[in-house]
Amino acid sequence: MKQKAEIIGNALRNEFFIKYPKDAAHTLESVPQDIILNYLKELPLDKARVIFFRLNPETIVDLVLKMEESFFVGLFRQVDTQLAARIFSRLSKDEADIRLSLLPDITSREIKDFLNFRPDTAGYLMETNVSTFYSDNSVEDVLRKIRKLGDRKIVVVYVVNDEGQLLGKIPIQYIAISQPSEKLHKLMESAQSINSMASREEVLEVIEKGDLLQVPVIDINNNLLGVIRNDTLMSATKQEITENLQAMFGAGREEQALSKVSYAVRKRLPWLQVNLATAFLASMVVGFFEDTIAKITILAIFLPVVAGQSGNTGSQSLAVTMRGLALKEIRISQWFRVARKEIMVGFINGVAVALTTAIIVYFWASSLGIAIVIGISMIISMVIAGFAGAVIPMALKAIGQDPATSSSIILTTVTDICGFLSFLGLATALSSALGIV
Repeated sequence: MKQKAEIIGNALRNEFFIKYPKDAAHTLESVPQDIILNYLKELPLDKARVIFFRLNPETIVDLVLKMEESFFVGLFRQVDTQLAARIFSRLSKDEADIRLSLLPDITSREIKDFLNFRPDTAGYLMETNVSTFYSDNSVEDVLRKIRKLGDRKIVVVYVVNDEGQLLGKIPIQYIAISQPSEKLHKLMESAQSINSMASREEVLEVIEKGDLLQVPVIDINNNLLGVIRNDTLMSATKQEITENLQAMFGAGREEQALSKVSYAVRKRLPWLQVNLATAFLASMVVGFFEDTIAKITILAIFLPVVAGQSGNTGSQSLAVTMRGLALKEIRISQWFRVARKEIMVGFINGVAVALTTAIIVYFWASSLGIAIVIGISMIISMVIAGFAGAVIPMALKAIGQDPATSSSIILTTVTDICGFLSFLGLATALSSALGIV
């Protein structure tokens, strides 16, 4: 009799598992993982697959690490590749590679395609270890899971549907003050999300505008892939800024203070050669006024003053514009507003610096003509430098180039040429009128 009752109980249980896979998955969540595996193995493979992929993602990952290879291949051979990618993204790279190697080549390649994100995308920055729940789960289900995980970083829990699509979020404090029997759909609020292919700047904009501690990452079908935490984004942004700083001065992005000499040379030398070519270009401009310099040799003394001030002005403008682009404060379409502002700043600063420079040069060279020429030249070159510092990085970004890599070299060329050209050109044109000898 006892044996018959046990047979009937098993039959009813199996029937329940087959007809109500969602409820079956929810029931299995409360039992040890070894028992879950044994239950699934007793079912037909197609039925086991339906129940298995309705389990919580954390449970699925734990089971994948424990199950036999043959059972794993059976479950994943016909799985949706996007769903499989969301699961594999929670595994370590080594574990994922081992299990991907067990699957057919086509399936494996498709899953890997979904796993690979460019370094500047939201998908690359996200953490895939995110706790998800269903709308009909209760507060007690959430508390039980959080206690089991012991993760103090959890500030928000996310609610998904049966297909893994994001429905909303619940702040952890709401969970803490709600009744254990309360269903999550009653506590849920909308969750601002971002696509996995969005840029780092777009992620930063979403987090800043919403004043969020983290933002969920979704795919094109609104499936929840992971979350980006504020501290992770800040660390990545800080890393990018330091890399951009190195790139602006011709050093490799990956170079470190203790990198090998050969590596440093390989990264720096090409840009030094480019910089050398631009220096010769500026020298050619000086060469055009060789006769003027030969007649008025004191002009050569003041060339570095003009070039230096215009270079500093351009660098200030470049730094502010680069920061604005990185933090999404400005858009390429706003280039005219940014350029106009830098022109005005360059003009006002130029007038102030020109007055100081003209006074010093007047007493140094005892020549009012040279003082006037260098003063006018200072204003012209600083205005052009401010304009160039704003426009060059925005123009490079508009054509799809990295502004950090080549902006500095282009700017140096522009400021040197404009500085030399304005000073020596004015001196040549006005030498007779101003009595410069």
